[in-house]
Amino acid sequence: MKKKQSKKKTQNKKKKTYSETTAFANLEKTSIPVTKPKRSSSGIPKYVADRMARRIFFTAGIPTILGMSVFVVSYIIVTRNIAEIPPSSTIAISALFFLLGLAGLSFGILSASWDKEPGSFFGIENIPMNIQRAKAAFKPATQNFEDKS
Repeated sequence: MKKKQSKKKTQNKKKKTYSETTAFANLEKTSIPVTKPKRSSSGIPKYVADRMARRIFFTAGIPTILGMSVFVVSYIIVTRNIAEIPPSSTIAISALFFLLGLAGLSFGILSASWDKEPGSFFGIENIPMNIQRAKAAFKPATQNFEDKS
């Protein structure tokens, strides 16, 4: 028995062959120009980000470092027989410092002023306004458009 031939017709088209030099020359001519992406103004300005980073360093960085140093200090005290410290109290004190660092992280972000001027030292007056900005950022774009009009 003969095999059935497929319905596709075989076409004998000749392919163009290029030498390497012409192929690369054509490639350079037909390359797509690279365009720079447009800058969007929806991000956090640099001066605000720097202000947030400074506040985060002090309000979250210092308690986090203290939380890690609790283990070192506790180890030194126990190994030198200065005092007997239960491991549960070491973990509790360390966890307290880490929670304080987490609260400091939130405070550092929410208390930063978005104005060119730095604002007050603690920035507590900026917290309600920044919470509103954060809530608006999570709304769909259509809701934000309707709120403005």
